[in-house]
Amino acid sequence: MIIKICGIKNQDTLSFCEKNNVNYFGMIFYKNSPRNISFESAKELQNMSKKFKINGVGVFVNESVNNLKQYINYLGLKFIQLHGEEDNNYIKEIKKLNLKVIKKISINDEKDIDNIDNFNDADFFLFDYKPKKGELPGGNAKSFNWNIIKNIKINKPWFVSGGINLDNIHFLKTNIKPFGIDLSSGVEKELGIKDNQIINNFIDKVKNA
Repeated sequence: MIIKICGIKNQDTLSFCEKNNVNYFGMIFYKNSPRNISFESAKELQNMSKKFKINGVGVFVNESVNNLKQYINYLGLKFIQLHGEEDNNYIKEIKKLNLKVIKKISINDEKDIDNIDNFNDADFFLFDYKPKKGELPGGNAKSFNWNIIKNIKINKPWFVSGGINLDNIHFLKTNIKPFGIDLSSGVEKELGIKDNQIINNFIDKVKNA
């Protein structure tokens, strides 16, 4: 099972993720998020990751295409996660830059699954809790009913995100069996602050689930 940890902001956490064989780290470029990262810090992490196996993912919410292209070129991003209301034309335009796109699909009930048909050019899907009015577009530490996607059959790899923690990872791995999981608040000691010991405990539990 592929593991992505979102909201990485410092080199110590990135190095620890690499040692624990985490596959992807997410850098959030959304000013309203407590996990928002600066250009400078993101550049440092991207440069550091070139020596590692872990891949950096730029996470954006309704960013203009022109601004996003500047981020991509400046940081040398090869993976982008779109966590807003971006449409398939947006994805097609971004993919001209030779990268992979993860598109969030917000889930509240079974009919929300049909939204994947609107994003044929995405490379990955990420199924996440559908935020209510006033909530952040992600990182709310809330999960949707995972049984909605238990037997889903789609031709693209998919991640589950939202409220994943040490108490429910066994159920998720053994019953839902996603291609990958996307962690954020579940490996934090306080809002926006990742904790290496929690990450270590989580990885151990994933391996032994």
